[in-house]
Amino acid sequence: MVKTYGYIRVSTREQNEARQLTALREVEIPARNIFLDKQSGKDFNRPNYQKLLRKLKKDDLLYVKSIDRLGRNYEEIQAQWRLLTKEKGVDIVVLDMPLLDTRRGKDLMGTFLSDIVLQVLSFVAENERVNIRQRQAEGIAAAKAKGVRFGRPPQPLPENFPSVYQRWKDGAITGVAAAAECGLPLSTFRYRAGLFEASNVL
Repeated sequence: MVKTYGYIRVSTREQNEARQLTALREVEIPARNIFLDKQSGKDFNRPNYQKLLRKLKKDDLLYVKSIDRLGRNYEEIQAQWRLLTKEKGVDIVVLDMPLLDTRRGKDLMGTFLSDIVLQVLSFVAENERVNIRQRQAEGIAAAKAKGVRFGRPPQPLPENFPSVYQRWKDGAITGVAAAAECGLPLSTFRYRAGLFEASNVL
């Protein structure tokens, strides 16, 4: 018996999958057959995609909203498409691109057209992934140039740090004792001591 499945992917936990879910419900896919990953599309090592892959059998039908929801890596999209359609014998429908419906045109010309469209769209998805990374890198570089700091701001030094640091520096106490007096792990005390020393030198 042929089963129908749907696959949804969003890149981060903050993104909303509602648009994809609505599209899959419109083609009446049972909720239990819809698989969702909240993960990057750079590769196919996604838990629910892998679970879906194990469930798919010959002649089953898989729906995705758009090709970039399947993935964003050009070569891996091609490889997965071949795995699904040729090795597993699954049909795929990309809702945003009616030409990518393997149920239609199973003759040579239909397969040829489908392959061309897949290659173009896979390239576009990969190119967009590269562009996103480039824009992120440029944005971070521009922010750093303006003095924006990333990550958590450093905790203020304990009030007794300067005096404890000096005693440690003079060899009056060990690093372990100094760290304990400041209420810091030894590695943190040494790290902050280095920064403290550098700032005083400057």
